[in-house]
Amino acid sequence: MEPLTVPATLEELEVLADFVIQAARTAGLEKKPAYRLRLAVDEIATNIVTHGYQEMGLTGDITIYADMDEHSLTITLEDSAVPYNPLEEEEVTPEELHKPLEQRELGGLGIFLTLRGVDRFTYERMANINRNLFTMRRPPQSQPVGDAKPQE
Repeated sequence: MEPLTVPATLEELEVLADFVIQAARTAGLEKKPAYRLRLAVDEIATNIVTHGYQEMGLTGDITIYADMDEHSLTITLEDSAVPYNPLEEEEVTPEELHKPLEQRELGGLGIFLTLRGVDRFTYERMANINRNLFTMRRPPQSQPVGDAKPQE
């Protein structure tokens, strides 16, 4: 798939979500892993827009890439907002997870779910560019019908 660049606004999040779903379909991901991937990308993209750009009084773009090989699909988000490494977020404790909603502190759970929803998450900062990489394993490809051997 060709990379896609969109303005870093909340209104463009749906365009990014559509890109992720199309890439997941192309990769043959099942519904649940595709949904988890979409949710993870949406969470990080929302944080980029709100915390990386809007709260800092900045404007910019987000570029999304899909790279696929026989074993995995990797979605990459790139932006030039302020540096933000989701892996440095404070870990959500089991005690925090089991608290009633009204007793929980705001924030942090989206990142927690993001990191657990994908098979691998990586963050890089290179030349003033944030790169968030989300990797999902592809299901084993079934043997093509033409190559199937008849049973004896």
